Amino acid sequence: MATMKSVRTGEQHKIDVVDAERPAPGPKDALVRIRACGICGTDTHFLHLGGVPFGPGGSMVSLPLGHEPAGEVVEVGAEVMGLKAGDRVVVNPQGAPSGIIGCGGELGGMSEYLLIEDAVVGKSVTVFPDTVPFDVAALNEPMAVARHCVNRSEAKPTDKVVVFGAGPIGLGAAIWLKLRGVGHVVVADVIPERLQTALAVGADAVIDSAAEDVTARLTELHGQAANALGQPRAGTDIYIDAAGAPAVFNTAVASAKWGAKLVMVAVQKKSDAIDLGGMLRSELTLIASQGYPTEIFEVTPELVEHQERFARLISHHVPFSEVERAFELALTPGAAEKVVVTFDGQP
Repeated sequence: MATMKSVRTGEQHKIDVVDAERPAPGPKDALVRIRACGICGTDTHFLHLGGVPFGPGGSMVSLPLGHEPAGEVVEVGAEVMGLKAGDRVVVNPQGAPSGIIGCGGELGGMSEYLLIEDAVVGKSVTVFPDTVPFDVAALNEPMAVARHCVNRSEAKPTDKVVVFGAGPIGLGAAIWLKLRGVGHVVVADVIPERLQTALAVGADAVIDSAAEDVTARLTELHGQAANALGQPRAGTDIYIDAAGAPAVFNTAVASAKWGAKLVMVAVQKKSDAIDLGGMLRSELTLIASQGYPTEIFEVTPELVEHQERFARLISHHVPFSEVERAFELALTPGAAEKVVVTFDGQP
């Protein structure tokens, strides 16, 4: 029996690198050798929990990790069309019949090999050119999340936008906003190094929200407007929350002009500190953004075209032989912006 290494979690704050059976593709499947896989905040969420609450009575059960893989096709079932051995591919984690890859499903992308069940180009998998490194290709999934958020915002070129949180999703949103033609995009964060990255990928301005008055700074950048009561507010049209902290929500509510939008893409924790009532003063529209209903492969051509800009989002490359260190980096607040695990030392 052929085996492979695969990463799972079944204990809080701990991963296990286990020997698993290497999948054998059926006639409708393809087998991909993983060459790079990103680590996401969802992965660290599962690590904090120690698994997923799918057991009896909501008890935790172990699960395979990794939903940002890119790799190379090594075997294709007889009925699969449009794929061949050697193709470089990215995967739709939500397209697996056995459950979302790396997010509670039976399969995980942080493995040496990944089975693509019912492999259909454009639905479960898509091919990218060999001009794109595997580490950049592994950004396809999180950049689809960021793209859906921007699509939900319906931002126009004349809009003035602020993105809270300069992690990969926030920075990805800033990139998509600029590629969409939005005239002025501000990124706010508390980590100066991340703000430098935001400027490098095309943000028009940044705000250190730990040291600056965000509302005052937004008013300087976007002009002065008013809320529904006529009180002075920043001229910002769209607020994007890619941070998920109550302070971000309340800052947006306190800054918002009449008719502004707030798009939530970050995972939100329950909090009594959130001022929902304050939304009335601006008739603030709250928009939730979850996943990527249509964007998973829509982003791929632009990821290819603008690969150098997206590559700046990756702060750490860690070989699979040191995958425990990769997850330690991802679990440590402020230690890394984006960690991508590479296999065989190949980016």
